[in-house]
Amino acid sequence: MAIISDIQEEEASPPQQAAAAAPAPAAVDVDLEVLEKVLERKGGPLPFLHAAIDVAHRRSDLFRDPSAVSKINAMASACRAQVEAEERKARDAKRKAEELDKKAAAEKERAVKAAAAEKVRAVTEEKEAGSSGEKDSSMEAEKEESKAKQPNAGNGLDLEKYSWTQQLPEVNLSVPVPEGTKSRFVVCEIKKDHLKVGLKGQPPIIDGELHKPVKVDDCFWSIEDGKYLSILLTKHNQMEWWKSVIKGDPEVDTQRVEPESSKLSDLDPETRQTVEKMMFDQRQKQMGLPTSDEMQKDEMLKKFMAQHPEMDFSRAKIA
Repeated sequence: MAIISDIQEEEASPPQQAAAAAPAPAAVDVDLEVLEKVLERKGGPLPFLHAAIDVAHRRSDLFRDPSAVSKINAMASACRAQVEAEERKARDAKRKAEELDKKAAAEKERAVKAAAAEKVRAVTEEKEAGSSGEKDSSMEAEKEESKAKQPNAGNGLDLEKYSWTQQLPEVNLSVPVPEGTKSRFVVCEIKKDHLKVGLKGQPPIIDGELHKPVKVDDCFWSIEDGKYLSILLTKHNQMEWWKSVIKGDPEVDTQRVEPESSKLSDLDPETRQTVEKMMFDQRQKQMGLPTSDEMQKDEMLKKFMAQHPEMDFSRAKIA
């Protein structure tokens, strides 16, 4: 057969020499080169393997061994496993490279935004430097803001005795209590403007005037896992953010709160528009830019000035 003859032509030594000692590395390289040439001449790996198996069948007793087929399959499976490992390694390397690229792009975008915000802030401060009265009020505002803290992930604060989160409609408190505490040992008095929380026979954990009024009938509390007292306070005014739960406690910077976008879709159109306006005004104030109301007043003044060019507006100010 032509298949057998092609393999036989490339045999470098007669059968009696095959039993000699293992070939040196140079001889191995020569054998590989011969096999590579045969592979190329056969036009593909499958015809090459077919020829090799045919030679092994005719020139050896390999297939007299009942386990020969399973051994050949095992070698093929090992090669396939190696290929899969190499492909997996290549995919992992590509994924890591893409993640690094995305991270670098995100950091670059944040840096650009931070530089733009800093530039806007610098320009705003320069404009306000001309008026000493405005400067003093600005300093007071910055001083008040410095007292406010960065909100936690729930737009509230984590304090020593309790932690709290909020959305526009409600406030949630989590108060640690001794493990195994039962509801009958809890003191929780929720009034319109006052909250008292503690355990019977012990000084109260929370006792003070609420930051804003609540709807008492819509407020609840419960024991969670026997370790936490969970309190839900429904705000009376559900269109404003609380700076704190109890007056006098550390305050959160409400300009940094981030409403859950998923909640906006649940609101009616009018309420959603109001919330989006509040979010826009907070971002504008944070960057030292005019709010939507200030922009509207400025636009109205510009239109009025255009309609009355005969009037002198050089000293006009928007109150």
